[in-house]
Amino acid sequence: MKYIIVTGGVMSGLGKGITTASIGRILKNRGYRVTAVKIDPYLNIDAGTMNPAQHGEVFVLKDGGEADLDLGNYERFLDISLTSDHNITTGKVYQTVIDKERHGDYLGATVQIIPHITDQIKEFIKTAAENSNGDGKAEICLVEVGGTVGDIESMPFLEAIRQMVGELPEEDIILVHVTLVPEDNMGDHKTKPTQHSVKVLRELGLHPDAIVGRSETVMSSSTKKKISDFCGVAQKAVISAATAKDIYEVPVEMEKEGMASVIRDLLHLEERPADNKWYRTVCREYTRRASVAIVTKYGVEDVYMSIKEALRHAGRSLSTEVDIKWVDAENYEDSELSEVDGILIPGGFGPRGIEGKINAIKYARENKIPFLGLCLGFQLAVIEYCRSVLGWENATSEEMGEGKHVIAILPEQEDVVDLGGTMRLGDCTIDIKPGTRIEKLYGKNEVVERHRHRYEVNPEYIPEIESAGLIFSGKCGPRMESCELSGDDFFLATQFHPEFKSTPTHPSPPYLGFVEACANKRKGE
Repeated sequence: MKYIIVTGGVMSGLGKGITTASIGRILKNRGYRVTAVKIDPYLNIDAGTMNPAQHGEVFVLKDGGEADLDLGNYERFLDISLTSDHNITTGKVYQTVIDKERHGDYLGATVQIIPHITDQIKEFIKTAAENSNGDGKAEICLVEVGGTVGDIESMPFLEAIRQMVGELPEEDIILVHVTLVPEDNMGDHKTKPTQHSVKVLRELGLHPDAIVGRSETVMSSSTKKKISDFCGVAQKAVISAATAKDIYEVPVEMEKEGMASVIRDLLHLEERPADNKWYRTVCREYTRRASVAIVTKYGVEDVYMSIKEALRHAGRSLSTEVDIKWVDAENYEDSELSEVDGILIPGGFGPRGIEGKINAIKYARENKIPFLGLCLGFQLAVIEYCRSVLGWENATSEEMGEGKHVIAILPEQEDVVDLGGTMRLGDCTIDIKPGTRIEKLYGKNEVVERHRHRYEVNPEYIPEIESAGLIFSGKCGPRMESCELSGDDFFLATQFHPEFKSTPTHPSPPYLGFVEACANKRKGE
């Protein structure tokens, strides 16, 4: 097993996750089996209870792990399926060590940061590296250390990395440091932030083997030489990572910068030709356009990262550029919806913005605008149909308060007290009804998709709802998983989150159907 450790300096949000995923893509294009681990220094056990408006999307893994959004980038870039083992947090580490101490595993030793916490971190990294990710056992494991070098929260993780560097042969572990290279008013790239960041890294006993400089424009050779001279890194290992208009272009730009040969030489890998099929897929030219309104309540685009990417994947596959219009669920006019080719209602929690989303669903249904509902969007589609078609004016969800609860809490959720990791999470098998739209999209009668919810369609009302014309086209045992309307109009909603399994090379079928319907609407078909 070989390891590539990715750290960051100067400031957070530089793009360590995209850098990590891009390096993995470069290696995968050369036939190497790759996996990835994200270290998050926060004390939470996972990302499940964190405010998405502050932290970004909660990405759900196949085993139900609720993880940082970077895990989603890893899966999309590398076409692999990860588990909760691949997201290491301070909370997980300390909880494990404390549980071992209470159990008496340390034989009376005084439990300390070194060696017990650092040993546990190394054990977690090794376990994740050796786990199969659907692509066979990996040959190379990428480890992204969240936060910024110098943060107190990251210290135990960086110490564990320092120990790994000393324990492994130098050709089996390398360190890639991502830093900010800002420009002054004259357009000159400034290297001082990078120099200081590397200095902090060295004080921790770590030395970068390669530096990725994040900047708005491509760095000159003279800037690279300056970084090389001051930071003790070979000039060819100073990689310019200028801002790209599309994240999927980052691996392409890193290829141009020579990242492949740098990694190959540092890890003593054999030289292999690159398969550029993935690059051709993500760089496909657009021949059509379509616009989609996403009716939101959080107001932060990163909350809907997987949805944005799934629309992009479907659009690339169909040569259709998708323009997203963000619509505030609490403050919009119907005229905003009349200007788009499709309406999408994403997941979410709590009563805020619910009526606005229901009104948007009604507008889509009555005006024959292609509609896609996801999780909460599925539940609200059922509520809207009950109110508008069956005449149940007080139809609502148990989550939202009093009324006719056509959406009820899952039976196994009734006595749940702890909120973290207790929802219906991860992969579930769904049986699809023959002759339905969703069967046509998937091309089969059984699929596996990921979930994240506590509420379901109330079984008590299903017969009446179906007799009124709403088709429940997907089921998992007694649970309703998708609904649609008959006819040519695209009206589809899913309890599951199809976006979590969408990748550039394997676009999600519901998104493909939705984007195709939006493009056809624009053409007037």
